Amino acid sequence: MAKRLLKERSKIEKEQPFGFLTGIELVGDDLFRWHCHIQGPENSPYAGGRFVLLLDFPTQYPFKPPKLVFQTKVYHPSVQTETGEVCGDVLGTWGPTLNAQHCLQVVFSLLQSPQTDHPLEEEIANQLEKKPKEFEKMAKKYTKDYAK
Repeated sequence: MAKRLLKERSKIEKEQPFGFLTGIELVGDDLFRWHCHIQGPENSPYAGGRFVLLLDFPTQYPFKPPKLVFQTKVYHPSVQTETGEVCGDVLGTWGPTLNAQHCLQVVFSLLQSPQTDHPLEEEIANQLEKKPKEFEKMAKKYTKDYAK
């Protein structure tokens, strides 16, 4: 498994498949914990923000998905406001053919187009649904206050 993680990380860093990822660092020397630096998507309330996402890989990876946790405070219905934990359901049905690159693409899509499909924060989901302008204002405020 360590070999697979090394290969995945190397491939992502070498190919830079997405323009939003600005770097991957190991947490300490732990190959199973990555800090991924993500630029907020243009034309979203997260534009201009720099977010750190922890990918915490279980020992059963790739048969079990990594845990995704924002280290940067983010205002989003699928992200636990206090802990930064991303709803596991956003990854869909997980299988060993999926990888870290898939996780990063899913998280970027969450920021690019916030949805209420997998809420961890019901109040934020309701706000997004019923008062989208207020949601956008709060998401922009969090981005300005915590992701600059």
